[in-house]
Amino acid sequence: MMPVLIFFMRRLFILLCFISAERAMAQELFVYSEPASNMSAKSIGLRLNNYFMRQTLTRENMYQLQPEIMVGLSKKIMLHGEAFFSNMDKNFALEGGSFYAKYRFFSNDDVHSHFRMAAYGKIAVNNALVHHPAIDLNGHNSGYEAGIVATQLINKFAFSAGGSVVHALDNSNGHKFYLPEKNRNAVSYNVAIGKLMLPKEYVDYNQVNVNLMLEMLGQTNLATRNHFLDLAPSVQFIFLSKMRLDIGYRYAVIKDLQRLYDNSFFVRFEYNLFNAFK
Repeated sequence: MMPVLIFFMRRLFILLCFISAERAMAQELFVYSEPASNMSAKSIGLRLNNYFMRQTLTRENMYQLQPEIMVGLSKKIMLHGEAFFSNMDKNFALEGGSFYAKYRFFSNDDVHSHFRMAAYGKIAVNNALVHHPAIDLNGHNSGYEAGIVATQLINKFAFSAGGSVVHALDNSNGHKFYLPEKNRNAVSYNVAIGKLMLPKEYVDYNQVNVNLMLEMLGQTNLATRNHFLDLAPSVQFIFLSKMRLDIGYRYAVIKDLQRLYDNSFFVRFEYNLFNAFK
């Protein structure tokens, strides 16, 4: 079954990517979703993730700060640790954290292209109130997630798609998942398209890279069949091949599955330390 899946996804991705292919290598560092590729082995990445939202019902402004550390243990294994801070309960405070691991189990690399697949898992703990039926392990719900992602890169164009199953647990501090037990499970999915816009021609690693991306992110509750679907355009700047600035806007196009907010503005700062350990 696995060889058939790999063959089908690879052929589909190649067909889509050749529509926009050009002659230069591109990044596949998506803003809202993780690709199948990992960061460099023996490297450490430091991130500051900033989310700016407005609550759908109260129209109050919200802010989430999520510092994150990433470790490339090897070319196949990558780990993330993240803390969640927000002003959701009027006071800016620590609300929880998460741990994420990704294993790249398939890679087919050519000179100007590659196709990769990876499996990943995530565990999150949170002490915030559970406000909505949508399950969000990125700063709102405690729970766990397991999924698979595939990424095709050809020249200046990258395409990625993934899916996962998500299970919500009760939040800490007595904040229980208030919906029926059967509503704790959902399927999440994403599709991401990115293109390297600058530089037009590589001269050295000091050139600023500019990537434009569009991502689709959705979730369906397995009990109610309600779902949401978001579009998230973004721009990404890479400086000196080790510093990164992401700016994105995520907005809902389908809102059947209720959330605390439907639209959000995102800014990320990232710094990478290569060959950080032996």
